[in-house]
Parts: sequence; structure tokens; C-alpha cells
Amino acid sequence: MGRRIGDEEKEMKRKKTTGKTSLGARIIEGMEEAVAIMRGEADARKFRIHIPAEIDTREIRKKLDLTQKEFAVRYRIPVATLRDWEQGRRVPDAPARALIAAIREAPDAVRRALARAAA
Repeated sequence: MGRRIGDEEKEMKRKKTTGKTSLGARIIEGMEEAVAIMRGEADARKFRIHIPAEIDTREIRKKLDLTQKEFAVRYRIPVATLRDWEQGRRVPDAPARALIAAIREAPDAVRRALARAAA
């Protein structure tokens, strides 16, 4: 993915106003966009969501200090599927990777959203 026209100017402006590096400025910009979407101030359809090609489900589960069964129940994933992912017998598809990435970034928010959806 290459840079778009005007990216250089935006980058210079970001660095000048925030004092952040390119990566830091992009992170801040991304968070500001996420907040705007959550507040209804931006059209979420205009933003692409990155879904990782690979994701380490076991590492994420262990960081949350959950057993396979606890993780599976909490996030509505069949425990056999979770075991297959962790043991390398299967690979999560794109929607599953998106869910796991969301869990990695905001586990409590995902848990609450799933609980509300089940109610």
C-alpha cells in the first residue's frame, strides 16, 4: 500500500502539531477517528478495519489468565474450535480473527457486547 497524494503534507502537519513520529501520529489519528465513529461524528463505512493474517489465540487467552473453557464460554467460541486453533489443526477465518483481535484490544468491551447481544 503506497502513500496517497497529500500524505506528505499531512505527515508534516501532524509532526509539527503533535511532535510525534509518523507511527505515533498515525496511532493518535486512528484513536481520534475511533472516538469520532463512536460518538456518531464520522461515517464508519469510510474506514477500513485491519484484520491480521495470523493471530495467536493462545497468547491472548493466557494474557487474560483464562482456561480454554473459560475463554470459550466468555467469548462464545466452541471449545473444540479454540483447541484446534491453539494446537494448529485449524486456522481462524477472517471473522474469527477480527473477533480475537477485538478481544486482544478490548476484552471487557467484547464480553459486555456479547452479553448484551445474548440478553
